Amino acid sequence: MELETIYLQVLRKQREADRVVSLELGRIDGAPLPEWQPGAHIELTLPNGQKRQYSLCGDLACRDIWQIAILNDPHSRGGSRLIHENVAVGDVLTSSLPRNQFPLVSAPAYIMVAGGIGITPILPMIDRIARSGAPWRLIYGGRSRASMAFLDKLSSLPASAVEILPQDEIGLIDLDLIDSLVAPVETALYCCGPEVLISAVEARFRNRPGISLYRERFAASAKGAPEDGSFEIELARSGRILSVPPFESPLRILREAGCDVPYSCEAGICGTCAVRVISGTPDHRDDVLTDEERQAANVMLPCVSRALSSRLVLDI
Repeated sequence: MELETIYLQVLRKQREADRVVSLELGRIDGAPLPEWQPGAHIELTLPNGQKRQYSLCGDLACRDIWQIAILNDPHSRGGSRLIHENVAVGDVLTSSLPRNQFPLVSAPAYIMVAGGIGITPILPMIDRIARSGAPWRLIYGGRSRASMAFLDKLSSLPASAVEILPQDEIGLIDLDLIDSLVAPVETALYCCGPEVLISAVEARFRNRPGISLYRERFAASAKGAPEDGSFEIELARSGRILSVPPFESPLRILREAGCDVPYSCEAGICGTCAVRVISGTPDHRDDVLTDEERQAANVMLPCVSRALSSRLVLDI
């Protein structure tokens, strides 16, 4: 099942840093764009048919333009290179409506940790937080200043609230620095960037009292091989039983059975395919659900997750 789409034209393409360009996109019919909230992303269909997801990083109040930024990653599957080398002003791209698996929650205080292109979803969050009056701090790391996008935007923010940490000058982000910034009140800690950064922040702060951790990955983390065993899926609305073989994606089994399950990344990082679990115990292997959602065990992402029980009953 495809997501609802709109047609966008590239209005501007601009270099933001080494290997980073931004695109400003507007509707081809000139109509206002849908509203979105900090942390939202869109999925673009590129000229070669590839689908890629990019965080919205522009002005929340602007209904004429969506802005995204793209790192030309040599280890990517080719989408970023295509945008850098082939997408030009005037091109029309198909986009999903904004989706948000990384929402900004209300909190007494915030710490934002961004690594490289991970600054993109953080920018509108900071704008919203600053307007709310809540205390916040940003720690932004990158390979070098030349590689770090949107430093000009950040220069307009209070210097006391922003730590710019180029690796070639200062080294890797020091987790002790993050620790020193934790407020004496409940603090929301947001992290977006490379896997090594997110994993380190998770290991240090995931179970820390007084800290609620939120993270977004741009690629699936290593979860290990799926369980070497089969299980059953019961479709609650029809009573139909489907068998999921070892090492097989439950999403593929559902789609082959004709189930109308939306999907997108098929890597457990977008949340599009989430389905409600009525009974059974999911084996969560995604990078979207919160710890609370995993413990509740009433939702799963069948693109990558499996089952710890012999049967899952899904609300399908």
